[in-house]
This record gives sequence, structure tokens and C-alpha cells, in this order.
Amino acid sequence: MTPSSMHEHLQDLSLPEVNGSVSVRKHGSFWRKFLSFLGPGYLVAVGYMDPGNWATALAGGSQFGYTLLSVCLISNIMAILLQSLCARLGIATGRDLAQACRDNYSKPVSFVLWILAELAICATDLAEVIGTAIGLYLLFHIPLEWGVLITGLDVFLVLALQRLGFRWVEAFIITLLIVIFGCFAVQIWLAKPDLMGVVTGFAPSTEIITNPAMLYIALGIIGATVMPHNLYLHSSIVQTRAIGPEDKDKKSAIRFASLDSTIALMLALTINASILILAAATFHSTGHEGIAELQEAHSMLIPLLGTSLAATLFAVALLCCGLNSTVTATLSGQIVMEGFINIRVAPWLRRIITRGIAIVPAMIVTILYGESGTAQLLIFSQVILSLQLPFAVVPLVMFTRDKVKMGNFTAPPWMTISAAIIAVILITLNMKMIWDVMMEL
Repeated sequence: MTPSSMHEHLQDLSLPEVNGSVSVRKHGSFWRKFLSFLGPGYLVAVGYMDPGNWATALAGGSQFGYTLLSVCLISNIMAILLQSLCARLGIATGRDLAQACRDNYSKPVSFVLWILAELAICATDLAEVIGTAIGLYLLFHIPLEWGVLITGLDVFLVLALQRLGFRWVEAFIITLLIVIFGCFAVQIWLAKPDLMGVVTGFAPSTEIITNPAMLYIALGIIGATVMPHNLYLHSSIVQTRAIGPEDKDKKSAIRFASLDSTIALMLALTINASILILAAATFHSTGHEGIAELQEAHSMLIPLLGTSLAATLFAVALLCCGLNSTVTATLSGQIVMEGFINIRVAPWLRRIITRGIAIVPAMIVTILYGESGTAQLLIFSQVILSLQLPFAVVPLVMFTRDKVKMGNFTAPPWMTISAAIIAVILITLNMKMIWDVMMEL
């Protein structure tokens, strides 16, 4: 291979600056090997606890107590399977989902898919801007308008972490996830939930189907679960591991990557369930069943739990979620642009453009409508994500069942069938959510 062809090959890798940059253990105990693969799953898990998830969990817990915990569990199982397919695609083919689309579809189709993916990432960024701004407001009383502007500075944080190495990015994410988990652990201890109610809440109830109001919230929880950018992200960042070319190396990598994402998503389930449990124990049990907005939930925690610590921890967790999502949105944006249209720009420029697109509408709405406007903007961002979902999930299921593309690592029939059913469910529920929003306009 000539130097020029070698350069072209390196440039066509997914996230070329970090591709294969993390060494893995090929010998030693199972856990030593696993630790070298631990990390990408936690970046993915961040997308399952964004402000949209917080809003649905708060609404579900405050209105219906612990009943919808089963929906959180079911939606998490769906996510685990789809993210496992992403890891399989990335490791088996050496291509992320965006690149696989470019390889298989015509240029016009790839361009349309790229535009849709960019819109989804901007919508994701919009939710992060609002969540981070609300966190800054709750903690430091920084006006929402200024908080929105401050979120633009996170580009420097992302660039600094990427320069240190991908392991530092993963360490940052995991550290903040531990902080979030700790915050909710203390809040739940203060709230003293009904343990039997929590246990029975994880068992599905027919009331979820028969009660229209409960069904609506349940659909919101499931519909907001799988974020399109997570599918592109995971199929790329699993390639940061320097695995060997042999089939046995790839088989081992797929196993460890799937285990990594499964454990990380169970942590995400724990945090999302904690939000719902906190809402059920604090709001539902005291008759405050209309709590859905983040600021309102924060203000009600102090009088109901009798301490300002719970409210402070709630705000800290929200801010950490916003910072975490910043890193993953930056990486997703780079993966999508480079994968679909093979155009590479400096990470700082890419980040400024993406964040700028999110900041402008957030700033306009915040100035004109205040807190109520940000809540509506959150809903709007979820609708955009819903529109993009089929264009990410369907190609993923199709590619991972393709024997020509996947070789010996084609997804087993049970996994393909399950993923196809999940895709149909998610797409149907998301379309229903879009219809409901349109009917309310």
C-alpha cells in the first residue's frame, strides 16, 4: 500500500483520530479483558437520560405512582438489543452506521439521510442546551438566557478531552454518571419510597393499556427511549478498540462490547427509574399529580422533603446530564457528517456550527416565552427525533442481517426478528406521538 493510499484508508476510518487507539487485553482473566472494552456503552447510555426522558419520567411518576416502572424496563430492553446490533455492525464491518448507509445507498439517498440525521442531532443539541441552562438556573440562579449562551462554551471542554485521548472522554462521562447516580440515590433515601410499590411497579399492568391517560405517558416513555444519534455513535466508538483482524478477535470484541453497553444501559435504567420513583414517592403520594416540568419539580422538592439538599442534588444531576450529552452530541455530529458525505471539518468548527443552530432557537424562545417556552421546545425536539428514528433503525436491522456485509457475524434470526418487531413498535409509537402533537397545535 502506497503512502497516499494508506492516508486515504486512514481518512476513511470512522473517527480516524481515535480509531483503534485504545489497546485491549488479549490474555488474562475475563474481567481484565472486559475492562479494556469498558467505556463506549456509557457514552451511549447518556442519550437515554436526557431532559426529554426526565420530563416523561417525572410526569409518569407524579400522575401514576410506580405503575409505569414496567414501561421503563421494557423500553430499556428494546434499547439493549438495538445497541448490541450497533456494536456488531461496527466491529464486524469496520464501518459505522452512517458509512454503511453511504456504502449501500446512492448519493442522493445518502444526502437525504444525512440531512435528516443532522436535524436529529440539532434537536438533540437543543434539548441539551435547554437542560444545561435549566441546571445552571436552578443551581446558580443564572438567567435562562445567559445559561443558553454559556452552553456554547462547552466546545472547549470537548476539544480538551479529545486531545487527551479517548479514554479521558470515557472517564469524564463515567465520572458524571456516577455523580448523577449518587445524587438520585440520596434523593430516594430522603423520599423513602414504598419498596413494595417499587417492586410491583416493574411488573406490567393491564391498566397501562386500559387507562388512556396512562397509555399516553407510557407511549411517551417508550417513544423517547431510542435516540437516532446513539445508533450512529455506538457503531463508531466501538471501533476505538485495537482489536485484531481474526474472526476470534472480532467475536470476542462483539461479546465484550455488547456486555459493556448492556451494563451501561442498566445504569441508565436505574437513573430513569429513580426519577420516576422520586416523583412517585414525593409528588404522587402527596397529591401533587400534575408535576411534569423540571423547574416545577425542583421547587416542590424542598417543601415536600423538608430539606434543600434534595433540590440541590436534583439540579446537580440535571447539569451533569447536560454536560455529558454535550460530549456525545459532538462525537455523533462528526460521525454523521464524515460517514454520510465523507466531508471532514475541524472538530471545533463542527461543534460551533451545531451548537449555534441549537442556541439560536433556544435563545429566541427563552427571551419571548420564558420557562413555559423551553418546555414546549423540549417537546418539539422530541418530535424531530421521532421523525428521524425510522431512517436509522431500519437500515441498522437490514445491514446486520446481510450475510454479504456481515460475513460470519450476521445477526442470528431471533435477534433480527426481535429488532424488527422493536423497530415497528418504536416507529408506530413515534408516529402516534407526532400525530398527537399535531392535533394539539
